[in-house]
Amino acid sequence: MVAEQIASRIETGVWPTGTVVPAEVALAQEFRVSVGTIRRALSELTAGGVLVRRRKTGTVVTGRIPHHSLRFFFDYFRLHARSGKLQNSTSQVLNLTTRPPSPDEATRLALPDDAPVIHLHRLRLVDERPVMHEVVILPAHLVPDFPTDPDLVPHRIYPMLWDDYGLKISAVREQVEADLATETDCRLLNMTQPAAVLMLHEVAYDQMGRPILLNNHRACTREDVYINEIQ
Repeated sequence: MVAEQIASRIETGVWPTGTVVPAEVALAQEFRVSVGTIRRALSELTAGGVLVRRRKTGTVVTGRIPHHSLRFFFDYFRLHARSGKLQNSTSQVLNLTTRPPSPDEATRLALPDDAPVIHLHRLRLVDERPVMHEVVILPAHLVPDFPTDPDLVPHRIYPMLWDDYGLKISAVREQVEADLATETDCRLLNMTQPAAVLMLHEVAYDQMGRPILLNNHRACTREDVYINEIQ
């Protein structure tokens, strides 16, 4: 999407706060799309507070990122630098199996007790620094041909669900807690006990309100913070 490409320029600092965005015609030529497509992209980002239109100046980068936006939720890592800047992350698969659900997983995903699920445990890194590990649970029948090769699992699961399986996430519910770091936390996140970790228990729902994914995160916040913005 053009809006995502423009947002990426803002996030990476190519267009810092105060930048006057090029004219719609120039952007249309650069992105090789119609002026109407550019206009819609700019309107979307303006509605989200990323851009602002000013008389006699044009469209200007505000420096404000809508952390509540599902699009940003899908595309960006949710642990932010202490400056508030969004961060991109990569992932390293630690374990990938198909197994029966636990009783809790079956209940939360509204599955029969014998319905197989994909169990994905992976480590999240920012600039090669381990910051979080997470366990993703997906009903196997919703994601046929899910990669069995860990190297083929994409860094971002939500876009893959839409692109490959037509599963559109319409809502995400998170529960935030704190816990003492376990030996596994310390080993994976380079921590020393005693220490604390941030826990995020996530349930994603499709447009029909079906729970289709569970994600349990355990994160070190020594250098990062979790930001949630409500408008």
